[in-house]
Amino acid sequence: MKKLLSAVFAATILAGSVFALGGKDDKPIVLTVLDYQDATAPNTFDDNKIIWEAFEKAHPEIKIEREVLFNEPYHQKAAAYAASGKLPDVIYMFPAGRSSPIHMKHLTKDLTPFLKKDGIYDDYNPACLDPKSQASGYVAEFPMGLTVSHMMYVNTDVLKACGLEIPKTYEELKAQVPVLKAKGYETVIMANMDDWVMQSCLFSTVVGRFGGTEWTSAVKKGKAKFTDGFFLDSVKFIKTLYDDGVISAKTLSTPYGDVPGQFAAKKGAYLIDGDWRVGAFITDQSTGKALISVKDQKEKVELINFPAIPGEKFHNSNSGTLGVGYGMNAKIKKGSKKEAAAWELIKWLQSPVVQQRRLDTGNSFPSLVRGVSYDGLEPLAAKRAEFYSKTAVTTPIFDSDFNADVASVLNRDLQALGLGKITPEDVCKNVQAAYEASK
Repeated sequence: MKKLLSAVFAATILAGSVFALGGKDDKPIVLTVLDYQDATAPNTFDDNKIIWEAFEKAHPEIKIEREVLFNEPYHQKAAAYAASGKLPDVIYMFPAGRSSPIHMKHLTKDLTPFLKKDGIYDDYNPACLDPKSQASGYVAEFPMGLTVSHMMYVNTDVLKACGLEIPKTYEELKAQVPVLKAKGYETVIMANMDDWVMQSCLFSTVVGRFGGTEWTSAVKKGKAKFTDGFFLDSVKFIKTLYDDGVISAKTLSTPYGDVPGQFAAKKGAYLIDGDWRVGAFITDQSTGKALISVKDQKEKVELINFPAIPGEKFHNSNSGTLGVGYGMNAKIKKGSKKEAAAWELIKWLQSPVVQQRRLDTGNSFPSLVRGVSYDGLEPLAAKRAEFYSKTAVTTPIFDSDFNADVASVLNRDLQALGLGKITPEDVCKNVQAAYEASK
């Protein structure tokens, strides 16, 4: 019933959004789009039909030329566009971090007037439309929602086989390492070959446990440094994870695409990733198959925050930020047909139909406060929704608050730390030096 209603709603929304762009003989308006998508992820094939093809079918007066990239290739292409000052008409963006050049150069328009003109501004979570949450200082990207960059996926079947329970403290987690190893299991699975993963999916949470919610602001105001105790303690803890065998150095040769399969195959007791990774495990609607069955999602997988860390100051905090979204090229002429077409596409990409689709497939948690139903979600998607209510405090994500020149140094050094090639003190000094240079 939900799928039928969504389909009807989609047709209604799209039909109601058609606007006059010209006569039948006019050439279609061409919109160039840079998008971000994992072609191997479940539901990607149907996403293209339900989201993109549906829009084009309802808007024959608009032609979309969509460039789709993922992970580092996307970031490299976005950076090249930003450097040239020639963005596509519509671009997938982050609220800060590696999209900072787009924000700081004001290469996309403030979308607030469009939202208010169409009377949909109040349909969205105020936190998602807070201009202070974006590096530009205005709504340069219309966000899909809010996200946490750290989530610990627990294979309770593996724990049960080893006579173990979900740990509440790091000491309890550490004590599980030899037990799991004796049974042939890894403790924590991570994709640390991709250098951003440790920083975004674990380190940012760790530094938040020691530094709190305002630590990035303190650094930017000159009231704190990366060589201070809270940051050094955080880096030392990452080294401890490797030294204790909680995270193996083998993870440094594990690419991002491999970890869902490893976790589903019960190669380890835990997976550390972002909340978005839920989408990798639930049912692919085009095939009817799931990496983890609905039954096992319900009975054998739990989603938790990292256990209590010795010396932490902010218990049960987690790293989170405004989600990704789409922006409009600032050079599009105000009041033009192209501007109207670009806004129509961006508005559709954050509509109830599309946000419902993303929620159902575990892709993202909605920024909408009305028009989205939480009924009928698969167990992992439902557990993800519950997870947010259990986090005491949300702390910054490093690469959402500092630009790529600084984040890349930390990313590189955290890998070297895992290989034993650098000390925690050197990591802190290098990041501080990179930050000073970036200013």
